[in-house]
Parts: sequence; C-alpha cells; structure tokens
Amino acid sequence: MSYEQFAYLYDELMKDAPYDAWVQFVKETLVQIKLNNAHRLLDLACGTGELSVRFAQQGFQVTGVDLSDDMLAVAQTKALDAGMKIPFFQQNMADLEGQGEFDVIGIFCDSLNYLESEQEVVDTFSNVYRHLSEEGMFIFDVHSIYKITEVFINQTFAHNDDHVSYIWNSFPGESLNSVEHELSFFVLDENTGKYDRYDELHLQRTFSIQQYSDWLRDAGFEIVQISADFENSAPKENSERIFFVATKK
Repeated sequence: MSYEQFAYLYDELMKDAPYDAWVQFVKETLVQIKLNNAHRLLDLACGTGELSVRFAQQGFQVTGVDLSDDMLAVAQTKALDAGMKIPFFQQNMADLEGQGEFDVIGIFCDSLNYLESEQEVVDTFSNVYRHLSEEGMFIFDVHSIYKITEVFINQTFAHNDDHVSYIWNSFPGESLNSVEHELSFFVLDENTGKYDRYDELHLQRTFSIQQYSDWLRDAGFEIVQISADFENSAPKENSERIFFVATKK
C-alpha cells in the first residue's frame, strides 16, 4: 500500500477525532499553569500532521516527529498546502534524540498506547524530559483501562459510505490491558468501479493511572493535573481517555 492510500485510510478512520479540542486543551492548560510564553512545541507521534498544522496555525513553532516516513510525507504535504513551515523527522518516540529543546511536548490521540512494553514508555518519558525546557510542559492522553477492556475488546465497529468502508474487530492482546485491532478497509477504485481491500493490524496497550504517574515522577516530572475526556475533572471508573499534564522540575 502506498503512503497516499494508507494516509487516506488513516484520516478516514480519524475524521471525527476532536482535533480542535486537543488544541484548545493545550492552550487552556498553558494559561492555567502560567506558561503564557510557551511557543516551541514538539508534536510527538504526529501521524499525518493534522494536529501539527493546527498548532502552527495557532502561532506555535511546531516540530513533528513520527515513526512512519510515509505518514511524515503526507504531513509535510499538508503543512505546505496550509502555508506552514513545519520540520518533520522520522524517529521512534522511545528513541527520541537530537531534537533540541521545547516548551511543550505532546503525545496526542492515544499514540502512547502503541508502545508495547513498559520499558518503551519509561524511555519515552525520559527522552521527553531531556528535550523539555525548564518548567516546560509535557501533555499526553491515553486510553483508560476501562476503554481497553470494556469498550474495545470483543467488539466490532463498522463504517460504510460510497467511497470507503471498514470493519473493525477488536480482540484481547497478549499483555494485560492490551487489545488487537483488526481493520479491513474497502476502498472504491473509481477507474474500475470495484473495491480494493486493505487489512491493518494495530496493537495497543495501556496501564493504570498510578503506573503512569510513578513513571512520570521517576523521570523527574512534577504532575500538575490528571483529568479525563477533555474535562477538567478527575477520572471516573468509566472515563475513556485520561489526560496527564506534567512539568519539568
């Protein structure tokens, strides 16, 4: 599959994602913690650049990093189309190095859940800490254990329209609180009138709020806020997305 096809499928899957809510959450949080002059932002695991472009349009000096060269090629095209100069680099967040210093580092859209091992999460937190300016802000969101075990596992989701459809089945992963997403996309080939099928397998894993908190503190962070579902309120038993805000001591 070419990167154009994969990015189209990814963006189709994520077309209802509340990207603007992430941007607003970051801006409001910066005001709350009195980091009003923060402008250098690292969008870690930036994917196809939807958030990178939005942050740049809000005046941030954005750098994007992602594991996938294909995604980054699409992100660069989006940035150019939007008239934004955003440097993009290919790196694994667990191996982040040499990217300079930032006032804000974000890992959005539950991208951290794609790390499969505890050590990868620990390494990511350590790398983020090294790339933050003094008192800089680290913000990320993850799926809750409730969402992984009660909303995803053993469930089927589907979407159907004239140009692209998909079936999304979720099964228990091999590790505790992990899930395997099997996705089959059916994409219309307008030249033939037939549908091409593309299959994707995605693995996600999450940990408890306490475990993430312990890893943050071990990396040297001070935890400022833990909330859920884009609200400034404490997570509940059925909260689905957990937000962490931490600063460099």
